[in-house]
Amino acid sequence: QSQLVESGGGLVQPGGSLRLSCTTSVLTLDYYSIAWFRRAPGKEREGVSCSAYGDGSTYYGDSVKGRFTISRDNAKNTVYLQMDNVKPEDTAVYYCAAAYRLRCYLDEDLYYVSWGQGTQVTVSS
Repeated sequence: QSQLVESGGGLVQPGGSLRLSCTTSVLTLDYYSIAWFRRAPGKEREGVSCSAYGDGSTYYGDSVKGRFTISRDNAKNTVYLQMDNVKPEDTAVYYCAAAYRLRCYLDEDLYYVSWGQGTQVTVSS
């Protein structure tokens, strides 16, 4: 059973925006480093963005840098991924993941022990 729950996926036109949410009723996300990954059909899972618990640093994959923004709302125990100026190549299932660690990594999915079930994002006109 997934400990995290993603929502907000859907169909969006190129150039549009979408905001994904990641929340949970079993973890206090304040104390976790959180990452967003995605997997497109026929491709490897790719790290999109992460937010480190230790110092609040945020990181982005090269393909989304300048277009996506990760943020936290601790009062709502929710982490967001704001996706702006989306492109067809952003089409994928997006997953959030949590690690009870100070740092976050985009290239180490095994680092994360809690995952969501994923939410589909489709960018198409």
